[in-house]
Amino acid sequence: MGSNHSKNGSPGTPGSPETTIDSAVIRFCGDSGDGMQLAGGQFTNTSALFGNDFATFPDFPAEIRAPRGTTYGVSGFQVQFASDDVYTPGDQVNALVAMNPAGFKMNIEDVEPGGLVIVNEDEFSKPNLKKCGYPDGYNPLTDENLTTSYNIIPIPMSRLTRESLAKSGMGTKVVDRARNMYALGIVYWLYERPIETTVRYLEKVFSEKKGQPEIAELNVQALKAGYYFGETAEMIPRYRVPPAVHEPGTYRRVSGNEALVLGLVTAARKAEKEILYASYPITPASTIIHSMAYLKQFGVKTFQAEDEIAAVCSALGASFAGNIGITGTSGPGMALKAEAISLAVMLELPLVVIDVQRAGPSTGMPTKTEQADLLQAFYGRPSESPCIVLAAQSPADCFDIAFESVRLAVAAMCPVIVLSDAYLASGAEPWRIPNVDEIAPIKIVHPQADQLNGEEFMPYRRDPETLARPWAIPGAPGLEHRVGGLEKAEGTGDVSYDPDNHHRMMKIRNEKVQRVARLIPPLKVRGPETGDVLVLGWGGTYGSIVTAVDRLRAEGCSVSSAHLRYLNPFPSNLGDVLARFERVVVPEINLGQLSMLIRAKYRIDTVDINILRGRPLVTSTLVETIRGIIECAATV
Repeated sequence: MGSNHSKNGSPGTPGSPETTIDSAVIRFCGDSGDGMQLAGGQFTNTSALFGNDFATFPDFPAEIRAPRGTTYGVSGFQVQFASDDVYTPGDQVNALVAMNPAGFKMNIEDVEPGGLVIVNEDEFSKPNLKKCGYPDGYNPLTDENLTTSYNIIPIPMSRLTRESLAKSGMGTKVVDRARNMYALGIVYWLYERPIETTVRYLEKVFSEKKGQPEIAELNVQALKAGYYFGETAEMIPRYRVPPAVHEPGTYRRVSGNEALVLGLVTAARKAEKEILYASYPITPASTIIHSMAYLKQFGVKTFQAEDEIAAVCSALGASFAGNIGITGTSGPGMALKAEAISLAVMLELPLVVIDVQRAGPSTGMPTKTEQADLLQAFYGRPSESPCIVLAAQSPADCFDIAFESVRLAVAAMCPVIVLSDAYLASGAEPWRIPNVDEIAPIKIVHPQADQLNGEEFMPYRRDPETLARPWAIPGAPGLEHRVGGLEKAEGTGDVSYDPDNHHRMMKIRNEKVQRVARLIPPLKVRGPETGDVLVLGWGGTYGSIVTAVDRLRAEGCSVSSAHLRYLNPFPSNLGDVLARFERVVVPEINLGQLSMLIRAKYRIDTVDINILRGRPLVTSTLVETIRGIIECAATV
């Protein structure tokens, strides 16, 4: 979605009047110490309060502290905000704010032709240009090819920030840290945003929380100075993106990891259970335990374990004790947790495992996104160890998927793996806060000895509908039973090496997961229910796919989309949906994992789009690729 600047006026004309546009894509970039995440986050919050729809893409360097001014240390924050619904942070950048040459070099190619590029020209010194790999004697700000391709506006931000704060009495090092606020002030003027939200934020963080009112005032002055510079400098155009029309309700900005936390805690409250969230720090899942740690008042216990194995075993122990055991990690940690998850399959206890996927293999690119853990979620455990597998499709959807994970884990008495990814984890969008009273409770019934009518307690006697075994609380009189990793005798749970029993138990554990299809909604198709092409996705590719398919359908193409949030088991109507289309296109940020599963189960050929660049799928690339597939099919 989204029109760009060049469609709606003449952005390069000095003194041009304000131009109304329906959406804009901004990217802040600079060194990892330049405060780009703060600037981008504040712009997003302000736009949300203004009433725009939005989607964000924070992009972090993998190095903890790369040498300053190098391309390895570039940090970026992209946001698309609009007067209509948006599903992605955008493809081409309409306005780039580059705080140094490294940020400029790593991001300039993503700017649309004629797009606005605001740079801190003070940083474009010979040493800094050389440090980021430009040849001797070259300065991109004087490159005619670049200056004619983009509307580059050099601003001496470092000097102007120092001049505006000269009376503060602060040292140069402290003053320079406010350059991000100066840049943010310029962008606030550029897009007609009020600065009051950020002023209140700075005062709250520095004055109230940190007891540093002088630092708050410093940053507020820099913010205002940047805003007034934009107002008085005739070199910068101005744009207005009107508010969007939303469904009535109360909204907040939410990231994927924040939404996961809220969904898990809501589920525990609806189940009238306490949570143990046990994890070991790993990017990009670590912020989940940070947020969980603040929610003790809701019956949440957090445990930072010494390693991944201890974390999952602790969570499983909490489930054994009758609570909601949850653990979180990324791909490398999933490998370490595999044996304990397999134990949860054998014990048939509810366990939620969150995998915030990142680019691999091994350490890979730990701050970049990917969705290549799908087969690991399906099969990455010893023997036949079936688990329920869910995947969130957007940051806000992480709330619903987290709630579903608890509901299904206790309904089927087995582990549930939740697949998120780095893009969803740190990306944000508006979330309509639900009325908690309208959310259905999660019903859990623990067996009681007085319900046995004198019969022996059978820990593996199953519910005829779900095949789930009873969840007995340890120590309850009359409900004593044996658990462990050895194969269980049907009904009694005693250790059994009987071949026929082993075969039956394997089939039962698998069938139990497949019966979950009765508890999940059918797959919905976006667009016509039948046609030439169905674009089938899962996880964080949702926004890119929906935007691409909507654009193609507006061109008159016979194309629809469907998105899988439930992966094991698949929705019961998936086979029927696939059969109604001539071709099924599967875009993934892996080398074809969902496609492999679809081909194996439904015996259909798929057309794969597989791109692994550590970034979300680019909508324009999808449009071109799918259009080529449609045109190819028409000529056959």
